[in-house]
Amino acid sequence: MYKIIGADRKEYGPVTADLINAWILEGRADGHTLAQAEGAGEWKPLASFPEFVSVLAAKYPAYPAPPPIGSTDPAVLAEAVLARNLDLKIGHCLGRGWMLLLNNLPLFLGASLLLVSVRLGLGLVPFIGPVAYFVLFGALYGGFYMMFLKRVRGEPGTIGDVFAGFSQNFVQLMLAGIVTKSLGFIGLLFCVLPGVYLAVAWKFSLVLVVDKRFEFWPAMELSRKVITRYWFHILGMTIVAYLPLILFVIYSGIHMFGIFFPIISRGGPIDFSQFTKFMGVALSFSLVQMLILVFVLPFACSSLMYAYEDIFGTRPAPAA
Repeated sequence: MYKIIGADRKEYGPVTADLINAWILEGRADGHTLAQAEGAGEWKPLASFPEFVSVLAAKYPAYPAPPPIGSTDPAVLAEAVLARNLDLKIGHCLGRGWMLLLNNLPLFLGASLLLVSVRLGLGLVPFIGPVAYFVLFGALYGGFYMMFLKRVRGEPGTIGDVFAGFSQNFVQLMLAGIVTKSLGFIGLLFCVLPGVYLAVAWKFSLVLVVDKRFEFWPAMELSRKVITRYWFHILGMTIVAYLPLILFVIYSGIHMFGIFFPIISRGGPIDFSQFTKFMGVALSFSLVQMLILVFVLPFACSSLMYAYEDIFGTRPAPAA
């Protein structure tokens, strides 16, 4: 017996596997539909249940059996994932991400506040702080992503998972963070488009390092190869999830330019009172930006981790 979440976000059941298979054939359910087996606490998409795979494959060719989860070869995994030709649905990922956020609000906001506080605290330390954050970026976000991935899989998670990257594959996470940020910055510096492409294409690099225990470069290549097919999907999802932050950054940039331009355009000695005003406004905007990030980051990560699960099919099959 199973319970399922319908398209109207309401819970139905318990119902039999035969009835769910009938709903699949009628088009009332698909591989993304969340279901819960009787006695289990985890909600999973129907595509991850072996008993529904054959019917899903018949009705929806995009949902054949998932790729070999135990594969330790990134190239093999990339071929298997791409062979699925998955129809990634942005709205479905965002919807499930929002539900996951609501169900784990204290945990996610607490972890986000901790991560942003570490970033802000290191930023206040002259020179050493920003360098330290640059070096530790991969480990911090690797643990942060893993906490969300655990909750997506129905596993317990704690705020302490934010620091799990320091004990799980730390060197590879550190290298992945350094290389992705460095090459992405170089791409933005010399030509914006390559930088934007790489920033999106390497979105799952840290997750693959901490989840699959890949070394940093194979993880980056696997992320790039697979996401290239879904590049616009991931870009669109990222823009929607971070939209409040993006709008505020645009607004604050225009406002600060309006203050700074008169200071440098009139020539002569710098008016330090105006410059002090500019620095005060810049600091205020920076703090507000960090506050917005605290609330936006959990929704973005929840949605992206659902996309990661849909694309890479990493959920283990339920025990028989």
